[in-house]
Amino acid sequence: MKRRQIGLFFGSFNPVHTGHMILANYMATQTSLDEVWMVVSPQNPFKKPGSLARDHDRLHLVELAIGDTPGLRASRIEFDLPKPSYTIDTLAVLRDKHREYDFSLIMGSDNLASLPKWKNADIILRDYRIHVYRRPEYPGGELSTHPGVTVYDAPLMHLSATYIRNCIRDGRSIRYLVPEAVAEELDKSGLYRT
Repeated sequence: MKRRQIGLFFGSFNPVHTGHMILANYMATQTSLDEVWMVVSPQNPFKKPGSLARDHDRLHLVELAIGDTPGLRASRIEFDLPKPSYTIDTLAVLRDKHREYDFSLIMGSDNLASLPKWKNADIILRDYRIHVYRRPEYPGGELSTHPGVTVYDAPLMHLSATYIRNCIRDGRSIRYLVPEAVAEELDKSGLYRT
């Protein structure tokens, strides 16, 4: 029996927006992956907290964004891991917890270029497939031709969570920038308003 292929799409999702959802859905429906898990990353202890909303608030927004979309799932796996959380450690925990799945990574070509600096990058490249969405301004470096790497021309939006947070803070509309359920929750909760 074929093992289910799970792509891990890591992010702070602060907040999750339409660009994230387009990428996640593309990877879940247009590639060899069976599912995409959107892994909400906790606060990095080496960075200033700044405007990062609480972990569970961001997870809740991702769950609202996904709704009942087939092939997409929110994951809080990193919330319970030691900080800082390194991708290789998260992969090891997931592999141990879900032996029935094959996990791979989803990242932009900007992250692929910096992958050699990651903890145990050689093991990641040896043991896991990497699905890369091409960012025009970042070629991805020499790793884009690695046998474990597949590069896709996925639809991209020039949209950032920072822009959305600024719109909320300034009282401007975020309609269509985030999924409708997320917009409603942000309006109700007052997240990012101050």
